[in-house]
Amino acid sequence: MGVDLRQVVAAILTLTMFVMLGQMIKRDHFDSLQDKLPGQAQDSQFDNSNVIENDGLVKLSKGSKGPWIEDSQELKPCWSKTAFDEIEQPRGYVTFSLTNGPEYHVSQIADAVVVARYLGATLVLPDIRGSKPGDENHFQDIYDVEKFMKSLDGVVKVAKELPNEISIRDLAAVKVPNRVTEDHIVENVEPIFKSKGNIRLATYFPAVNMRKTAQKSSVDSVACLGMFGTLELQPQVNEVVDLMIERLKTLSRKSDGQFIAVDLRVEILENKNCHGSHSTGAKSCYNAQEIALFLRKVGFDTDTTIYLTQSRWDSSLSVLKDIFPKTYTKESIMPEEKKGKFLESEDSEYEKVIDFYICSQSDVFVPAISGLFYANVAGKRIASGKPQILVPADIPGTSAPITNYLSPYVSKKNHLAYSCFC
Repeated sequence: MGVDLRQVVAAILTLTMFVMLGQMIKRDHFDSLQDKLPGQAQDSQFDNSNVIENDGLVKLSKGSKGPWIEDSQELKPCWSKTAFDEIEQPRGYVTFSLTNGPEYHVSQIADAVVVARYLGATLVLPDIRGSKPGDENHFQDIYDVEKFMKSLDGVVKVAKELPNEISIRDLAAVKVPNRVTEDHIVENVEPIFKSKGNIRLATYFPAVNMRKTAQKSSVDSVACLGMFGTLELQPQVNEVVDLMIERLKTLSRKSDGQFIAVDLRVEILENKNCHGSHSTGAKSCYNAQEIALFLRKVGFDTDTTIYLTQSRWDSSLSVLKDIFPKTYTKESIMPEEKKGKFLESEDSEYEKVIDFYICSQSDVFVPAISGLFYANVAGKRIASGKPQILVPADIPGTSAPITNYLSPYVSKKNHLAYSCFC
């Protein structure tokens, strides 16, 4: 019996159509999202995201699924406490509060230590104030008091509280800019301290500037110690962070335990400062859809585990979860027995601290929002040898090398941390 050539051709065409249909279904969801993203590719407000790998600064990890970057060697502090002159008998007190979250705390601590050291004053342990009136914590609720005091031993005298004979009302309020200079202290702080004897310090942030400067100062080593060598989480808070990281690693078995942390908070994305582009054509915020497309285009597999700093799930995040099903917020990975204290209380300070330290320790960090959180997480990551910080961008086409989007803080080595670590 002969073979009908027409039947053979028809069978081949039918098979080809089924293969093409399968490919179309597989791509359909991602392509439809890509078509919905309006506008042309723009440079990022994060300071030129399109940076090519420089001097072998990063290495792509082999043997894992996706464009993961290897850790580098942990850096060593350039400062040494033995190099500091002995502190004299302290005169007067410097008090202050930690405010607005851990990304501010590290800068506020650094400025307070610099001022107290220069004045020869005793630094009083700060309280911690939340964003809402009445939100207050003791320093020891979040940070390790003994390690803080020990880190400053021989540099600045630290007291746990003001002496009873000194009233808070008698403290002179003094404002200093972040990264306070010796000249500013001489001109604006020292005269008040000499006149009043005790001051209450407040740091303000005229700009988010964590870049290193060429000009050296006598207070640099003290500032580095204050920013990078003093704050550690107290054991209970640290345990929660460790448990959540371990959970994320467990969920990431297919990528060798590696996961991405994305600083994406819906309430900030809704802020008017996040809408549209700046006059430079750069963007300062990226939404869930843009982050999903960015991660996919630089090569991350759909099985990648993603941690979001958003506390509770929001419907606007579903577009990200559609592409990366293993996308989680705190409520889904925090141990149930820890939620009462760290998640369900009215005090949001714990949540901010947990986010800051998970983002500092994740395998990859992606700041969807530009600002001090990004800058100070970058500092901690640089110090600990974790340069995997990817600045998002609107990528034209279907793919791009991951090394093109390495944070300029790392690729240009222009972060303040590079002045503090060797």
